[in-house]
Amino acid sequence: MESIFYALLAILGLGLLVFIHELGHYWIARREGMRIEAFSIGFGKPIYTWEHDGVKWMICILPFGGYVRIAGMQQEGSREPYEISDGFYGKKPWQRIKVALAGPLVNVAFAIVVFTVLWAAGGRSKQFQEFTSRIGWVDPQSALYQLGVRPGDVIERYDNRPFHGFKDLLVASLMDDKTTRIEGYKIDAFSGKKTDFDYTLKTYENPQMTKDKLLTIGVFSPASYLIYDGREADLAGSPIEGSGIEPEDRILWADGEMVFSIQQLSALTNQSTAFLTVQRGDQIFQTKVPRIQLEDLKMTSPERAEIGDWQYETGLKGKLQDLYFIPYNLSPHNVVESRIEFLDPGEQEAAFQKCKRCTYFTPLEEGDRIIAADGTPIQFSHQLLQALQTRHVIVIVERNPSSIEKTLWTQADGQYDNFNRTELSSLIVSIGTARQIDHSGSLHLLKPIVPKSKSEFSLSPQQQAALSKELAAMKKEIEAIRDPAKRSAALKLLENAQRRLILGLPLRDREVTYNPNPIQQFQAVVVDTWRTLTGLFSGMLNPKYMSGPVGIVHVVHQSWMVGVKEALFWMAVISLNLGIVNLLPIPVLDGGHITFSILEAIRKRPLRAKTMERLIIPFVGLLIAFFIYITYQDLARLLSKFL
Repeated sequence: MESIFYALLAILGLGLLVFIHELGHYWIARREGMRIEAFSIGFGKPIYTWEHDGVKWMICILPFGGYVRIAGMQQEGSREPYEISDGFYGKKPWQRIKVALAGPLVNVAFAIVVFTVLWAAGGRSKQFQEFTSRIGWVDPQSALYQLGVRPGDVIERYDNRPFHGFKDLLVASLMDDKTTRIEGYKIDAFSGKKTDFDYTLKTYENPQMTKDKLLTIGVFSPASYLIYDGREADLAGSPIEGSGIEPEDRILWADGEMVFSIQQLSALTNQSTAFLTVQRGDQIFQTKVPRIQLEDLKMTSPERAEIGDWQYETGLKGKLQDLYFIPYNLSPHNVVESRIEFLDPGEQEAAFQKCKRCTYFTPLEEGDRIIAADGTPIQFSHQLLQALQTRHVIVIVERNPSSIEKTLWTQADGQYDNFNRTELSSLIVSIGTARQIDHSGSLHLLKPIVPKSKSEFSLSPQQQAALSKELAAMKKEIEAIRDPAKRSAALKLLENAQRRLILGLPLRDREVTYNPNPIQQFQAVVVDTWRTLTGLFSGMLNPKYMSGPVGIVHVVHQSWMVGVKEALFWMAVISLNLGIVNLLPIPVLDGGHITFSILEAIRKRPLRAKTMERLIIPFVGLLIAFFIYITYQDLARLLSKFL
C-alpha cells in the first residue's frame, strides 16, 4: 500500500512539472495577447474538463505530458496561421520566442529554487561510496591491475575530466569509447606514500554484466566503509559468531590486506590461502601462502608417504589427494626443506611470483620455521596439516565511533585513513607469536573466522524454499539470454556465487552529508545532461540506457521511499532536464518554435503552413518512435527486476 502511495506521489510530481511548464507558456501567451483555446495536463481521453475565461481546461488519462493550444498554431481553413491576428503566428517573432522560452525557463527556475531549498535545509544524506575518489575493487584480469593499480588507490581524472565519484565511471561505461585515460595516484596502505599514475587503456566488456554491453577498463567499484550493522542476536549461526566483533565496528584489514570494498572482502574470503607466522633466523614475520589440494602438487612417493603418516597421526578422514597443504616440503618440526612442484606450471608461476604491492607475501625459503597458522601456534607439521583443512580469515576492525559518524562529503575522503598505522602494524606483527595482542588503541584483532557457503547455513524450510525459488528465477532469466557465450558466462557466475564463502556480516557504508551550493548542483546536472545528449546524438550512447516516462516515474517513486529531500532533488533534476531538452532546435519542441521565429525574423517573411508541416511531421514520427522504444526498455527493466 505504501509503495502505491509513493507511486501516486511520483505521478503527481511529474504532473506538477508539466503543469508549471505549460503554465509558463500560458501566462506569457496571455500577456502577449494570444488567444488560448485549451490547456491540457496529460494526453489521451479527457477524464475531467471545465471552461474558465474562454479556455477549455482538461485533465487527461495519460499524465505524462501536456500542452497549451494557442489559436493559429494549426492551419484554420484556407487561412495561413500568420493571418490569424490573435494567434501564435499572428504575433511578431520576438513575442513568439518569449512564449516558447517561458515553459523551459519556468522548469529551470523551479530546479534552482529546489536546489536552493535543499542547500538551505542542510543537504541530503548519501553514502560515502557515491562521492569517493578511491577505488574499491579492480578486475584482477585487467591491464589496469597488471600495471599495479589496486583497491585504495585514488582517481583524479577519468576520460580527461575531473573525477567526482563512481557515477562518472557509470557514465563512461555507457559510452562506446575504445580507450579511456585514467589519472590519479597509488597509495601504500601502510606507509601512506603516494605515486602518480597516468594510463590510457583499451576498454572491454564488463564481465560482471552478462546482459548489457557495458564497457570498463577494470575499475569495478568505489571504496566504501565496511561497518558492521548488526546486533548480537544477528550473529546466531553466522561464521562471525564468537569472533568478538561488536556493532559499529569497521572492518579495516583482512588476511594481509587493507580492505576497501565488499567485493574485495569477498575475494579475500574466497582465496585459498593460509596466513602463516614464520621464523627466519632471529626474525619473525607474517606471510600468506597458497593453500593447495595435494592432487595438484607433483610429489614423490616418500613425500606422499610422510604426509600420509601425518594424516594418520591427526586422524583426518578422506583421501590423501583431497587434503590441503602448502607447496613446500617440511620436516616434522615445520622447517622448510624445499619447494614442491605443481602439476600445472601456470599455477606454480602464479604461486611463487613476486606479488606487486603485497606487504605480507614473502615466499618461504629453506630453513624457515612455521610457528603459527592463521594465528594459531603450532609445533609440528601434522598440526599444520590439520589446521590447513579449514579455511580461516584473520580480520582487524576499528572500534572508534567518531571515525564513522556522519560527515561532509568533501571531508570524507580525507578522513578515510584516519587510523593509527603504528597500532595496526603492532597488531599484525604479533599474530601467531608468543606475545600476540588482541587490541592496540582503537584497533582490535578478531578471533579467526571460518567462512561458510550459503548451502552450509542453517535455514528454516521457508527460507530454503525462498532461496530455491530465487535460484530458479535467476536460472530462468539467464536461459533467456540469446547470446550463447553470455548465457554460459552468466551460468558460471551463478554457480560460483552459490559456492562462494561468506562471513555472514551485514555491512553498511558511512553516511555523508551532500550539500553543494545551488550553482554547483545546477552545473552538475547541466554537465550530465549535455554529456548524455552529445553521447546520444554522436551514437556513443545507446538509447536503451535512457529513461522514458515509465522509468522517470520509477526513479521518483524510489526517491520518495528514501525521503522528501531525495524526491525533491530528482524532481528538480527532471525539471531542469525538461527545460534543457525542450530548448533543442527540433520541430515540435519549444526550441523548434524559437528556430522558426528566428528564421522568420531573418527572412523578413513568415513560413507557410505547408512548409512547417513538412518539417514537423517527420520529427513527430521520430519522437513517437523514440517514445515507444524507451518506454519498452523501461518496462523491460522493471519486469526484469520484478521477476
